[in-house]
Amino acid sequence: MLYGRGTEQDRIDQLLLRAREGESGALVIHGEAGMGKTALLAYAHACVSAAAGPARVLRTVGIESEMELPFGGLHQLLWPVTDRLDRLPETQAAALKAALGLAGEAVSDRFTVGTAVLATLTQAAGGDETLLCLIDDAQWLDQASLDALTFAARRLRSEGVVMLFAVRDGVPGGRITGLPSLRLSGLDAAAVDALLTDRAAGLSPYAREQIVKQAQGNPLALLELPAALTAEQSAGRLNPVTLPAGLSSPAGRIQESFQDHIRRLPEATRAMLLVAAADDTGDLDLVLRASTRFGARLEDLEPAERATLVLLTEHTLSFRHPLIRSATYQDAPLARRLAAHRSLADALEGASGGDRQADRRAWHLSAATTGTDERVADEMVAAARRAGGRQGTSAASAAYERAAQLTTDPARRARLLAAAAFTSAEAGQFARTAALTDRINALALAPETLADFARVRAIVELDRGSPGEATRILLACADRIGDGGDLRALLAEAVQAAYSSGDRHLLAEVAARIPDTPEYVVMRAMTDLSAGEAPRSHDTAGAVPGAALRAGEGAPDVAGALSTAEARNPAGAPAAASVPTVTAGTAAIAVPTTPAADFAERITAGLHAQLLAHHSTAYEIASACVQDCRAQDVVGWLHTALHLLAEAQLALGRYAEAQVAAEEGLAIAEEYGRDHRGTYLRATLATLAALRGDQDRCVALAEAALEHADAHGIALAAAHARRALGLLDLGLGAAESALVHLEGARARLGHPVLSAWLLPDLVEAAVRAGHPDRAAESIGRLTEWATASKHPAVLALLHRCRALTGPFEQPGDVERHFDEALRHHDDSRHEAGGNDEGRPFERARTELLYGEWLRRERRRTDARSHLRAALEALETLDARPWATRTRTELQATGEQFGPDDRADAPLARLSPQEREVVRLAATGATNREIATQLFLSPRTVGHHLYRAFPKLGITSRTELPQLLGQDAEADPSL
Repeated sequence: MLYGRGTEQDRIDQLLLRAREGESGALVIHGEAGMGKTALLAYAHACVSAAAGPARVLRTVGIESEMELPFGGLHQLLWPVTDRLDRLPETQAAALKAALGLAGEAVSDRFTVGTAVLATLTQAAGGDETLLCLIDDAQWLDQASLDALTFAARRLRSEGVVMLFAVRDGVPGGRITGLPSLRLSGLDAAAVDALLTDRAAGLSPYAREQIVKQAQGNPLALLELPAALTAEQSAGRLNPVTLPAGLSSPAGRIQESFQDHIRRLPEATRAMLLVAAADDTGDLDLVLRASTRFGARLEDLEPAERATLVLLTEHTLSFRHPLIRSATYQDAPLARRLAAHRSLADALEGASGGDRQADRRAWHLSAATTGTDERVADEMVAAARRAGGRQGTSAASAAYERAAQLTTDPARRARLLAAAAFTSAEAGQFARTAALTDRINALALAPETLADFARVRAIVELDRGSPGEATRILLACADRIGDGGDLRALLAEAVQAAYSSGDRHLLAEVAARIPDTPEYVVMRAMTDLSAGEAPRSHDTAGAVPGAALRAGEGAPDVAGALSTAEARNPAGAPAAASVPTVTAGTAAIAVPTTPAADFAERITAGLHAQLLAHHSTAYEIASACVQDCRAQDVVGWLHTALHLLAEAQLALGRYAEAQVAAEEGLAIAEEYGRDHRGTYLRATLATLAALRGDQDRCVALAEAALEHADAHGIALAAAHARRALGLLDLGLGAAESALVHLEGARARLGHPVLSAWLLPDLVEAAVRAGHPDRAAESIGRLTEWATASKHPAVLALLHRCRALTGPFEQPGDVERHFDEALRHHDDSRHEAGGNDEGRPFERARTELLYGEWLRRERRRTDARSHLRAALEALETLDARPWATRTRTELQATGEQFGPDDRADAPLARLSPQEREVVRLAATGATNREIATQLFLSPRTVGHHLYRAFPKLGITSRTELPQLLGQDAEADPSL
């Protein structure tokens, strides 16, 4: 029976009820030790077992000693359903079998493992069966298991699966984000009174008062503290509480109570319990074999079993509560703990089970070693390499760190700590990365290790300090290594960090270090572009020397910079064999295709493509990087790749996809404490909110981004956030405010190429605010950019802006510029090998502005065709403020709209095809039934719903009837 947990039980009841109706759910239950987390899991288990419908329960418990063994917790949970693995797609089945140790291959893709776990749970639920997954002591799950399980939990929808996680507060590890949570606090006075009345009726009033005071509402303390009292203490004749008065928490008092129980046991029983606590794999045979060293036998467990401290089966031994295990271990003297670990290592020597048992043996050897031991250090390095091969990067990092503690060689210690820092960064444990880098003696590192160490230090600096300082860390390392080392990844990250700083002079410092060889072509082009360097002549053999800043000029030369970039990598020019190219319009973008260490170069190539307005190429590079990050388990670069992908999708008008990519990137950044990239991602999401006219969300995201960016000198992210606010105001008709934001964005950047993407918005805001003079400089810069890049997308924007600022007394010139803009938009759509790079939002804005001008010229019929095209595109994009503005212009030309076409009606946000699909889905029709009626494929129907739900502000089709019903009240025609 549970006392005082009615609200919590109701929460679980609702989850299970919805699961029986086919809806999945997850809940993280957290609180301090003894608050009843395990009891609530048991309650859920009992509810499922007592329910009328079919149900299945899977369970795993985090074990502290197995935290460094990749996928150990997942193995325990899924072992009963491994017969379902062969029903999965071949790739998923192979990945999950490797993770569970059912195949000899290494795990190559942690994200495929997560997808496979989700598919396995769906299979295990099957039909109408409810599946309950109980994950207890999640704070002690190995990171690989926790990542896979939370990955699946976040993606559960309609499978009839419930996942309950129990996490103890105040213990490192087990941090779970993105899932609903329930915190357990102490019981109220009524529940405390009921519990003690039922379970400790023999207490004297004084003893009862002291127990209540000590327990502080902790249920387990209320049960265990009375049990630890002698008869005299219970009666109140002695001090009823034998625990030290200075203990600060009920968890500590509970543990003392358990220790008191354990101290009363025979010596041989305590020895066996200590061995079990040191390992706690649940393997009774292993505990028995290891305990023979202490002269203990199976019969010696009987006193502990009678005291209900442990639970025994034919093959397993488990502690009744995790605190009993920790109490047993912590109460033992150090020498006995070391001996227990040594006996377990001896028992595991030569044991079957492959790498998993070898890893356990290595960790027990290290736990039994108090000083240095090169042989044990070697064992830990081997364990680290095995863990890395199974994608257990956090386990690998811990093993490398322990090996560093065991070695006597200072140079080796530095290398091993550096390896621990590298792998912790790959695992996304950036707080730990920072702590490790502080312990490394860089002077002891070889050049090949020094570059990686500097990159890790720069990662830490980006989040704790500033991009400017991160750049200087990387440049100092480049200077130390000199020309003899491979500096590509190092300098690629220096370029990116300097870009973030917005400091033109810092970029010039980076440029000075970039070698004049073909493999550095993108980085040289990037620094030329951003620093505004002038072109210089070629040296010999096709090498191009680094160009210097133009002397005597306060502002960089945009045309010269772009010409330099084009000269260094012209269309069709051969690139280095190791740096293949993707042709995009007038330039060939060099794209490194080397493994994970070169993600920095690939991201730099994507940024280069963005600067040249080759957004399709940026999309291709970003998509490949995201895929490879997932496949290679490189979490440290995933959020950066997702940001590049979201920005490319945003430029290409794929707003729903950009939203998904940016939200995933932000979730990863927040989960791993990557504040630097999180700032950029908030700015991207603020821009998407601005386009939709979601003012509150846009302002909240942009202000959060600005707060961090301005405090840490991330000028480029600050400019993106300011631009989002300007775009919001421009769409809402607040041109004066928009101009202030956009000019503020440009002021944060020290060079015009980085601010080129702001120019069209600046021109429109200045003209609409009645300050065309403030658009003159922007027109000049835009002209330089378009002339040098020759990209049709940029030329289209130039002609649109010239039409806005042109001599209105000569309508022919204005019309010519608008026509030229639309022609270049069409050219942009079909260039780059047929990829759609038409930037539909920018084309729609051009159509809107053209239509507005035509209406003012009293050419209503001509205006309508452009305004209709603009409206269709803007509604498809869900750019609501701009669509409202277009609709108003159309109405001014005499256009009539039906009820469904109201700008504020939910269906008005959808394309015509999406409207029909949504209408039918709201009636309860399945995708197959809708497909039959509309002559579509079920997959196409699903795609339309996927695009429609974000526009309607909903997440599932079950919300459609209510949404459209509310609309129907205002509009009977629905």
